[in-house]
Amino acid sequence: MGLRYADLSAWRRWQRRRHPLRAVRGRLRPVRTAGVLTRGSAEADLLVVLDGLSPSNRAALLAPVAALAPERVAVLSPVPVVDLLPEHGWSEQRWGDGEPLGPVSAVLTAGHYLALGAVGHAEARRRDVPELVVQHGLLTPLAPPLPPGATLLAWSAADADFWGAERAEIVGSQLLHDAAAHPAPATASSPPLTYLGQLHGAELPRRDLAAAAEAFCAAHGATYRPHPAERDRASRRTHARWEASGMTLDRSDEPLSALTGGVVSVFSTGVLEAAARGLPAWVDLPTPPAWLEEFWDRYAMRPWGSDPTPAPARPAVEPARAVAAALEAIG
Repeated sequence: MGLRYADLSAWRRWQRRRHPLRAVRGRLRPVRTAGVLTRGSAEADLLVVLDGLSPSNRAALLAPVAALAPERVAVLSPVPVVDLLPEHGWSEQRWGDGEPLGPVSAVLTAGHYLALGAVGHAEARRRDVPELVVQHGLLTPLAPPLPPGATLLAWSAADADFWGAERAEIVGSQLLHDAAAHPAPATASSPPLTYLGQLHGAELPRRDLAAAAEAFCAAHGATYRPHPAERDRASRRTHARWEASGMTLDRSDEPLSALTGGVVSVFSTGVLEAAARGLPAWVDLPTPPAWLEEFWDRYAMRPWGSDPTPAPARPAVEPARAVAAALEAIG
């Protein structure tokens, strides 16, 4: 079992079918690719490209910068990131598609499926320099394909095989490394379970995800924690209906690292983050499809009713340092 779409064009067609109104707006009002270019010096030649500042992107792409000589680093991002970088005399400028990026000897991205990642990939191809793609999340069959010719920096050998990588190094996950570095405090009481919502997930029908969450929270008194992407109208209506029925929702916006009780979800990375912190964590879905059972097995996620998910193994070298070393070695 592997990716459903082996080439980017097919994956993008699926995305357009999934979001038809967004696709129409994009055709009617095409947006010029733009971002912020942050450079450690005029000679900065290691280009790090990220399309968003989610915790997973920051761990995968920004954390390695701390292990690199800042004079060699350039970061292309959608918004300013100076406050997230090590202290240094960084220069910062607005950047637009087609404008120069300065010298580039290697490129680090999370893939070429979004706008700035595509710029990084095109720059690597145009200059004929190495491109590294660092894994930043869990892989389902609907993950986008890897850029042709790129070297994957994967969480595990199983993920590299699943993604169909021709060239790969196994570096582990900085996200999970950081979670393990902040173990949950011991508590005298047993806090209620938290159900990590995933109504935004494209891999399974929304009605199935909603039904599973509602049934589990009702049966076990769990608190539902909406995913940050659950801001669409349909999700908000579902949340309101649940609250009206007496279901508890966590609207605190506190980070996952603040949780002190057990965690349950369908296929959220938060299950592994909780397990890394020493919290009991499980997955649950009635009659899961074959791909989901394979997913649970690949990440050693344990179904509800069994022993909790074990803490992920920690690599000998911190993943961010391994990513930085790989980038320096080829750049």
